[in-house]
Amino acid sequence: MLITVSGKEKAFDPGTNAMDIFKELDPKAGKAAVAARLDGQLVELMRPLDQDGELVPIGFEDDEARHVLRHTASHVLANAVKNLFPGAQLAIGPAIDNGFYYDFDMKEVLTPEDLPRIEKEMQRIIKRNHREERFTLPRAEAIHLMEERGEPYKVELINDLPEETELSFYRQGDFVDLCAGPHVPSTGRIKAFKLTSLAGAYWRGSEKNKMLQRVYGTAFTDQEALDAYLKQVEEAKKRDHRRLGRELDLFDIMEEGPGFPFFYAKGMVLRNLLENYWREIHRKAGYEEIKTPLILSRSLWEESGHWENYRENMYTLKIDDEDYAIKPMNCPGGILAYKRRLWSYRDLPVRVGELGLVHRHEKSGALHGLMRVRSFTQDDAHLYMTPEHIKEEIMGVYRLCDQVYKAFGFPYKVELSTRPLENTIGTDEMWELSTQALKDALDELGVPYTINEGDGAFYGPKIDFHLQDSLGRSWQCGTLQLDMNLPERFEMEYVGPDGEKHRPVMIHRTVLGSMERFIGILTEHFGGAFPLWLAPVQARILTITQRADEAARALKDKMEEAGLRVEMDLRNEKIGFKVREAQMMKIPYMLVIGDREAEQGNVSVRTRQGATINGVTHQTLIDTLRQEADSHALEQAFKQEEA
Repeated sequence: MLITVSGKEKAFDPGTNAMDIFKELDPKAGKAAVAARLDGQLVELMRPLDQDGELVPIGFEDDEARHVLRHTASHVLANAVKNLFPGAQLAIGPAIDNGFYYDFDMKEVLTPEDLPRIEKEMQRIIKRNHREERFTLPRAEAIHLMEERGEPYKVELINDLPEETELSFYRQGDFVDLCAGPHVPSTGRIKAFKLTSLAGAYWRGSEKNKMLQRVYGTAFTDQEALDAYLKQVEEAKKRDHRRLGRELDLFDIMEEGPGFPFFYAKGMVLRNLLENYWREIHRKAGYEEIKTPLILSRSLWEESGHWENYRENMYTLKIDDEDYAIKPMNCPGGILAYKRRLWSYRDLPVRVGELGLVHRHEKSGALHGLMRVRSFTQDDAHLYMTPEHIKEEIMGVYRLCDQVYKAFGFPYKVELSTRPLENTIGTDEMWELSTQALKDALDELGVPYTINEGDGAFYGPKIDFHLQDSLGRSWQCGTLQLDMNLPERFEMEYVGPDGEKHRPVMIHRTVLGSMERFIGILTEHFGGAFPLWLAPVQARILTITQRADEAARALKDKMEEAGLRVEMDLRNEKIGFKVREAQMMKIPYMLVIGDREAEQGNVSVRTRQGATINGVTHQTLIDTLRQEADSHALEQAFKQEEA
């Protein structure tokens, strides 16, 4: 077989692995590699190769390579737990974003105090540098092996796999696990790791199954990177939107409604500000706002394809002995709104937006604060157009998303997702045309993007926007889905210049994604310290003595008349206490009034960062705050006075 590495080409015997090829053609690159790609396909360094192609080493900076290392680390974790607790039964242990986990069924109840002990055993396994040996077995032998080792969960997994599935295992020392791979060559490649937490998890994510014990961890190729990550995790804990939502009295999730958020008065101020901003930018971009019903009949969801392809995620009910569903998506209702009249090509494109409340059945184990809920409001829009409009409308959606994300200070990456392998609707031709249209628009805009094969919606390809927050974490928010299928299924029409009826092309898109999730992301991004225009309380007036109360009330009236959101603290407490309390509530500005300020008609302005600006007149204060809020500035206008 003919292999090319770094421009060097050489013939190797079939069965030669990537590691040996790198040693010969590019030893330096091979030494740093975690895995490799052969003509774009991920391969293990130790996997025998049997075809020609270009072999590229990939290091830990690559997403797939990180998963390879961390997946191997999950096996080391399972090995360590089995060594320490021989009766433990293995469930699953995948790599995930930023780490890995493994689920165990065991009589011992693990506590945080057990994690250092497990880590010590993992270190011993890593130090021995066990080779990761892959082997396969026929189904009967695979089941026998797992039964012999007392692993009923693995037996269940094997029995549920299609007959044609290759059943592969990995051995490290005496430890063997059912696994599709890939792995790094040996346990010694894991240079730095940390077990981070414990949790309960239902087998296969169903509350009908047994609760297992889940151990989370992460792994890196060097200690410095691990330390930086752990520091970031600690900062993330401080910014956890669930904690901040309760502490700042914004929102919460109650036991009585898992996955169904509560928003309190201050949270509603934040939410309404976002919604008003959404409405304003969409009005300027030529969108009209509509509202569609929460509950619609089964026949509609059958027509859309959701009843067949998405029913397990839908809440259904009967009304007058007929089947209905609470909408999981706004699209079918939006289509009915389009079909209320016959459109001319002169009317198109039509851009229609909706802040639509939807419900989806998420498994309890997947719920996470506002980030993963069962009831949420999508900032949906549906665009209906002729084929000639496609490229310009895609670019218009991109520009709108770009405007919004920059307004909140989010860098972002763009991802194009293509047709899933199964459970899709529409013809091959429609999918090809749709996918190419998205590529053409992105190319014309000059936007860098990656392709995510097979991750499109069941009705069409899509563009996803992944935002990066202040801690460097990635969040998928906006999406643009080009759809030529639903217009066909719903027999949507417009009258063309030839006087004949034609099918419109449809774009489904969100900018924020889900209002709830976006609020959760914003809360963590800003650490609860929202910019002035979004802050539920923009300023709090603090009095030093009761003699200043009248001046405080007068200032509050002036500020509220100017449209600012203001509170007063007139309690008989020390000013330092009042300031600290306001800072803890993340209020942007504290306006201190004592006898001198009351007499002179000014205030001492303190920012939540600790800056102090004395002698600010009421009018200067109001004008400055108004300008800061109206401009949607991300930084505070008042700065520390120069010494």
